[in-house]
Amino acid sequence: MKKITKNITALAAAGRAALVPVLACAVTLGGLGAWTASGAAGRPPAVTVENARVLLPFGRDDTAAFFRVRNEGDVDDELVGVDAPTAGGAMLSRTVVKKGAGSMQMVRSARVPAGGTLEMSPHGVDVMISAPPRLKLGDRLPVVLRFRGAGTVQVEAEVVRPGN
Repeated sequence: MKKITKNITALAAAGRAALVPVLACAVTLGGLGAWTASGAAGRPPAVTVENARVLLPFGRDDTAAFFRVRNEGDVDDELVGVDAPTAGGAMLSRTVVKKGAGSMQMVRSARVPAGGTLEMSPHGVDVMISAPPRLKLGDRLPVVLRFRGAGTVQVEAEVVRPGN
């Protein structure tokens, strides 16, 4: 009888010891469930690309493309690569002005803020298109944008006159 009592006591002690982590897990799962159900868990990056345009090049000169990238997600994303399949190449670049002279500088990535917009322009981040195909006003140039979170987005940039 003494042995049975000892076993029951040991079993009860083990049950109490296991109860703390089991209750902690239950409380944590309940809290995470409530957080997710309320919408506070957030949405992953969700980008859309608008106003895709490429400047009409002079002959076979390199040119630039610009996009408005919106992130409807609750987490920042990053534009990490570009490609223009029908051109000789494409890269992210930024206009840098030193002592009144502007030059292009390659950049590795461009941030697309959560709930915000990356607005490309001739005065900031753009896409440099090398050796573009022959283009005329109104043509469309396929461009592939690669984002760290949202993946790949394919767009067609309309050829416009500089200043548009």
